[in-house]
Formats: sequence, structure tokens, C-alpha cells
Amino acid sequence: MNLYPLKFRPIFKQTIWGGNKLRDQLRKTLAPEGTGESWELSAVKGNVSVAKNGPLAGKDLDALCKYFGPELLGEKVCAKTGNDFPLLFKFIDAAKDLFVQVHPGDELARARHGSFGKTEMWYVLQADPGAKLLSGFKEETTKEEYPALVQSGEIINRLGSYEVAAGDSFFIPAGRVHAIGAGIVVAEVQQTSDITYRIYDYHRKGPDGKERQLHTEQALDAINFEVLTDARTHYIAKLNQPVVAAQCPFFTVNVIELQGKIQRNLKEQKSFVVYMCARGQAQLECNGYTLPLPAGETVLVPAQCADCTLSAEQAKLLEVYI
Repeated sequence: MNLYPLKFRPIFKQTIWGGNKLRDQLRKTLAPEGTGESWELSAVKGNVSVAKNGPLAGKDLDALCKYFGPELLGEKVCAKTGNDFPLLFKFIDAAKDLFVQVHPGDELARARHGSFGKTEMWYVLQADPGAKLLSGFKEETTKEEYPALVQSGEIINRLGSYEVAAGDSFFIPAGRVHAIGAGIVVAEVQQTSDITYRIYDYHRKGPDGKERQLHTEQALDAINFEVLTDARTHYIAKLNQPVVAAQCPFFTVNVIELQGKIQRNLKEQKSFVVYMCARGQAQLECNGYTLPLPAGETVLVPAQCADCTLSAEQAKLLEVYI
């Protein structure tokens, strides 16, 4: 069977900090009240995405990766991670402040959880006026100070705070303490991992009426206390040209301001390619298939057919590959 661009059913996650913007702004019409995350493309155990278009509809991502291997994932990807899909793609709506958190790197995650680590990036889709997010330490902080800072909540004041707007990008390597603030919608690209250490949660209570569990000690082994002067990723968008917004051994994320039609020839990357539409409506033509790609939708282009045509009156896309 010839492979083709694949869309998947979103997996919705209701959270105590979630809202309704994914439903109202990104047309996630089935998202329930209080949805914080829409997992667009996931191979996380227990949350594996299922294809929804074409002859392979109903097949899950794990099965597709195992069956097609390098034809889907790409030779370079299979050489690094076997037939496991290595990335997780999400849209996130923070109606309230997220808890302050950190993720372990590959070595610690493998030792503790038998999992990939979690390096990620955020691309801001929408932000209410004055909305801010936290990323990295802005002043020197020691391991010895850390427990007391968490206990008092003063940890918040040690972190860099950034007022954000649509188009802002932040790279969050494993070990960097961070949190999305209220009023922000982001697209997130990350390693396939659901390991998060909760450091501080504003003394919020869960459904059981008790304060939610913190992972203060576990987090300490994962935290990088490096002081940052600026945690933003700075890039200048160019019409109809991919511009790097994040690049690391785990992924490359390009921003494409699309107007008209462009050809993307990516087979030499020997990797799958994922497009997330951040704004407007695009169209993708690939391997004889034509798919609409409106804001809030995600498509997986198999490595075998990574050369494609993108077109739009006006749209903004994130282009992701390894």
C-alpha cells in the first residue's frame, strides 16, 4: 500500500487549568468543557493516536510505525529510535496558570521510568493582553535554597517571566523549570514522554479536595539551575520560506509564513515531516493526495513522500522533522 499524508483523531485532556479556547478558536468541536490539551499525534503508552483519513483510517500510530518502519518514520529516525514514534504534538489552552514544572533528560528518564526524556518547544498561538509564561532561572539559585523556595512559593520570583504574543517561540530543554501562564494557547512539540515533575502548584486542590502531589525531591535531580538572560527563541519570519524556531538533536521546528504556493523537498532529511497549522487555512498536496489543513489541524507526512506542495491565501505553519 502506498503511504499518504495522515491525520489523526485528537486525544482531549481535561485539566483543572484548561478552558474552551481549543474548541472555540481551533475548532476542536468535540473537546469537552475545561480541555487543557489536545494531543494531536501521540505514541505515549495508553494514549496512542488513531488515523482518521484514507485507507489506513482506524489504524493506530504504533501499528503503522511497526508495519511501515523507515517508509513512514525515515531511515535516519529508525537508526536513532527504532520503530518507535519519537515525538508528541499538542495544542495547549491554559485558562489558568499551569503548575511550575520540570522534565527529566533521557538518562534520568531511562533510569527511573524506562522512558525518553522530555525536551520540548512552545509556539504561542494566542495570548490575552498581559499574559506571561515562566522559563528558566533569572537569578542565581542553589540546590540548598530550592526546598525552602518551593515551600514558600518564592520559587516563582526566581524564574524568568515573559509577556508573550502570537508568534513567540520558546525552547525548553529537559531540566529547565517552566510554566505556561493563564490566557495563553500554544502548540507544543516534544519528545514522546509524559513524565513531568510538579514543583509548585499554588496550593490548588484536586477533585479529592486535597492539594495535588508535588515531586519536589524527584525534580531536584532533573533541574538545571543555569541563569538565563533571555529564554525566548528569536527568529524573523520570511514569506514562503522556512525559518528555524527551534533546533536540537530531537527535532527541528520551522515557521512558514505561507502565501501562494511553495514546494517542500524534504526526502533528503530521511525523516517524517509534521505540519501543524497555526493560523489561516492551508492545503497540502502529496503523493496524489490533497488535504485541507485549517488552523488547529496536524498532518503527518511519511518519510517516503516527504516532497510536497503547500498552498494558501494566507496561513502560518509549523514544519517539524528530525
